[in-house]
Amino acid sequence: MAVRLGLPEVADLMRRYLEEDQGRRSIAVSGKTLEEALKSASVQLEVPLVRVEYEVVEKGVAGLLGAGSKPWKVKARAGAERKKVELASQDVAESEGDSLSMISVARDLDGLCYVRFSPDGVLLKVSQPEGKGKRATERQAIERLEQRGIKDYDDAMVREVVKHASGDYIRVGSYISNPANDALFSVDILEQEMKAFIRISPPGPGGCDLSRDTLISVLRNNRITQGVLEEVLQELEDSPRYREAILVAEGLKPQNGRDAGTIFNFEVDKSKVHLREASDGKVNFRELGLIQNVVQGQPLARRQPPEIGKPGRTVTGKMIPARSGKDMPPPLGRNVHLSDDGTTILADINGQVTYISGKINVEEIFEVQGDVSVKTGDIMFLGNVIILGNVEDGYSVKASGNIEIRGNVGKATIVAEGDIVIHQGINAKSGGSIYAGKNLWAKFIENATVEVGENLIVSEGLINSTVVANKKIICQGRRAAIVGGRYRACEEINAKTLGSPVGGAETLLEVGYDPKSKEKSDQLQAKAAKLKKQLDNYDKNIATLNALKQRKELSEEKEAILQDMILQREDLLAEIKSIAKDIQAINVYLNGLKAKGRISASGRIYPGVKITIKDTKEDIHNETKGLTFYLENLSIRTTRYEEPEDAILKKGPPDAYKTD
Repeated sequence: MAVRLGLPEVADLMRRYLEEDQGRRSIAVSGKTLEEALKSASVQLEVPLVRVEYEVVEKGVAGLLGAGSKPWKVKARAGAERKKVELASQDVAESEGDSLSMISVARDLDGLCYVRFSPDGVLLKVSQPEGKGKRATERQAIERLEQRGIKDYDDAMVREVVKHASGDYIRVGSYISNPANDALFSVDILEQEMKAFIRISPPGPGGCDLSRDTLISVLRNNRITQGVLEEVLQELEDSPRYREAILVAEGLKPQNGRDAGTIFNFEVDKSKVHLREASDGKVNFRELGLIQNVVQGQPLARRQPPEIGKPGRTVTGKMIPARSGKDMPPPLGRNVHLSDDGTTILADINGQVTYISGKINVEEIFEVQGDVSVKTGDIMFLGNVIILGNVEDGYSVKASGNIEIRGNVGKATIVAEGDIVIHQGINAKSGGSIYAGKNLWAKFIENATVEVGENLIVSEGLINSTVVANKKIICQGRRAAIVGGRYRACEEINAKTLGSPVGGAETLLEVGYDPKSKEKSDQLQAKAAKLKKQLDNYDKNIATLNALKQRKELSEEKEAILQDMILQREDLLAEIKSIAKDIQAINVYLNGLKAKGRISASGRIYPGVKITIKDTKEDIHNETKGLTFYLENLSIRTTRYEEPEDAILKKGPPDAYKTD
């Protein structure tokens, strides 16, 4: 099993080793022999002999009978005592980004023994075990020595090297040296100087093995200075491989810079459909997410500047140039701009973001080429919507601007903050609803719930619908009629025909007040009546419990219930007073409205029509023709038919391609 260290852990480890190396002092020692010099260094440095690291400054000469002898001169220092590094017991998860490099560290390795012939003698190195690995034994060390044909070795020194297992080569014996049989090598530089290989021939009897330092010198002599594989050189020193080409250096390939690019904050691929899953796990296939709405100032994309290329180097140090990335103009289309720092593309308006022909655009108009159906899903758009077909049952269209529908509307939901223009009509089948923040134009409206912020203009008829208009309801045309349903407007209701000659559902017409405020007042009054009934029940129950209390027949449990009822009655009474205050404020507002309110019919008005102007009501019992109803001195009066005065009828419906 292996654990993985990230660059931060490795950097910390190397820093600690560097601090240890810098803190070690070096001394110069000498002796008649190398062993004598090293023992002197061991005493002066106060470390075991196996931890003495040394560099031969000058080789000694034994001389003849003491004549012409020279001492060995050595530069020595104490070897670092490598501290145990705690490693996680499991793999460290690789984090995002290209900056993290992971290094595998072997675990559970036994300690090993290595023997090398050098000009100084026979060297022995013993490594520490890792993890749960076993320590190397003295027997293993002796076997390695004997495998190399070494009989003359220092048992005590071998024992000491095995005991400390410092990982350093220590002299433990001698051999009959024959420099002519030293290991030979050749160096090849291939692949346009991007790789260097070394081939080693084994040493003959008495020949020296190649050391790591020798290999480094060989590479430098062959101008190989870049990309040297240090771990391979160490491996060749410990366990040399002969008569094969071994990669010992590898050049750094150049990295061309990336061209300038764009990171999109929206979905560019229109073929992808995003279905939303509800909390109950069901998927609404009407919400396809085909429209990507954005608001003014929203970041749409981020520019990636071109990267500077990183040059490479051959193993001989020659630089290999790299190409830097090309700069590209930002993909700016309609209704977008680049931020001041030149990095972000922002929306100029609310609308739909698109990516067409390599340009980012924000469209203020969304056009549906056919019907709103299973192919399109529900429509929700921050801008204007144009539908060239119908809106089928069960679907919704919502827009922050205008909505224009060239066909019919079924049992659907249509919501616009601006105007709604329906070229045909609405048959909501008693389930659809329409809301326009401004005006609504349609040929006919049947069995629908409609609310408009200003005016409703219909050319053929209003049938069995519930309509609220903050200004006027106008139903003008050759067959324009209001039949059945409830219609409320602040200023005026004007139609060709009101009611039906065959009777049927009541036609309720109300003008002269703010419909929303009146509706809110009605809701508050209904709520107040319900609360007063609850208050009466509390009063009766409290009176009953108080009577029991006076007769001292009230248990502790019922006493608690009594106190709780008293508190709840106080809360209920406070809520009733608050509602009464709200109703009074609405009534003051409604009574102060200057809207006179009138109901007009250029054609016939049939029995069954009920008229309300402000708080005054009147039922039509006889068929009449060409009248306008108005309020005077708290009484509904009539005059000859008056045409609607609003210029909106002459202006006509707006162009959905334009915003107000």
